[in-house]
Amino acid sequence: MHTILIVDDEPNYQIILSEFLRDEGFDTLTADNGTQALGLVKADGDLDLIITDMQMPGMDGFALLAAVKEHDPALPVIMITAYGEVEKAVRAMQLGAFNYLTKPFNNDELLACVHKAIEHYSLARDNRRLRQEVSQRYRFDQLVGKNKAMQQLYGLIERVAPSSSNVLITGESGTGKELVARAIHYNSPRLEAPFVAINCAALPEALLESEFFGHERGAFTGAVATRKGKFELADTGTIFLDEIGDMPQLLQAKLLRVIQERSFERVGGSRAIQVDVRIVAATNKDLKDEVAQGAFREDLYYRLNVIHLPLPPLRERADDIPLLAEHFVRKYAELSGKEGLSIAPETLRVLASLPWDGNVRELENTIERATVLCQGPVIEPEDVQPMSGILASADAPPVNLNLDQLPPEAKLNDVLNDIEEKMLRKALEETGFVQTQAAKRLGITKSLLQYKIKKFQIKRGMEE
Repeated sequence: MHTILIVDDEPNYQIILSEFLRDEGFDTLTADNGTQALGLVKADGDLDLIITDMQMPGMDGFALLAAVKEHDPALPVIMITAYGEVEKAVRAMQLGAFNYLTKPFNNDELLACVHKAIEHYSLARDNRRLRQEVSQRYRFDQLVGKNKAMQQLYGLIERVAPSSSNVLITGESGTGKELVARAIHYNSPRLEAPFVAINCAALPEALLESEFFGHERGAFTGAVATRKGKFELADTGTIFLDEIGDMPQLLQAKLLRVIQERSFERVGGSRAIQVDVRIVAATNKDLKDEVAQGAFREDLYYRLNVIHLPLPPLRERADDIPLLAEHFVRKYAELSGKEGLSIAPETLRVLASLPWDGNVRELENTIERATVLCQGPVIEPEDVQPMSGILASADAPPVNLNLDQLPPEAKLNDVLNDIEEKMLRKALEETGFVQTQAAKRLGITKSLLQYKIKKFQIKRGMEE
């Protein structure tokens, strides 16, 4: 239920407004003057609207409005004015009042104004809450990793964020380039402004210019209305240009002009539009090689590469894999309603031994899948199946099993465990129990093989 504070030095007016608004489903508080009202504003964090008379002894409506806006700029204030005080009402609007009503007003007029003000405040409060959640998510202490190279990188990101310098982030797919870009934005003075991301490789070349700079109505077939582009939408904020190495050369020249002149024209337009945008670009390509081959403009490369942030692949920071895995377990356990789920130490050792061709993104997908599919309170090694393992096994020749020979009462887990144990014993026997060779033959890691030997209590003929 929404709460409205009514401020008026006339008790009868307080009573009339309070009873009417309560009948319409609102909670109400009343104050006889501005000073009393301001005390309630500071004491009650659940107010949704203030309706105040303009003329009051002591602190009048103007003074109350100024004090309220200093305390909570988004909290709406509706001013009640006497007939003939329209100029004062306009001044109140200029000072931040949501609206004004002139006495005498009817109930429908009041109710429409109240609903509109509360709806506006609810949206503002939701936006503020969401922005706080996003900012919390991209705080520097949310970047996971104790690896020395990563700690140095996080320190550099922290120093870079407050500036307006352009940043180039490089690294393989899945290393977290967009996460770093968002961390830069949400820890910069631009955090209240938009963060706009665009993938330069995801759109056809013919649409990229319009996507970047917008277009005027009639600029081309299908342009039925004027449309703002990403740069215009990102004004005063940050634009993230992902896969910048795939940008066509014609657009590279136009991007260079935007960086140099901080202005552009929409497609089909002639008016220069000024923008203040910080550019954070990312690529999995070596842009120096692209420049040498003539595929990327050298002058644009130097404009983008003011600050270079190279992200190492996950295989070069294997000591971070257990930390990342536990972080993702907590994240997806909460999302899937499995609070208290943990990951076994042996599983962490198995994960640390895998190549992770898809980097952090593959690890996160693997943990998300394991969190959903595991049947116990602990994620065991058999619960994790990285995509690189799935893709590798997809190239293996098909195995033909005679399902007709299985008894009708056979259970899937029992059959799979029986096959798994027999394959393990066979591989170990044929390799003389040399675990490295047996693991290679089975297409699994040595750590996972050792776990399965313990699981099935396989006796070893010899130690490796």
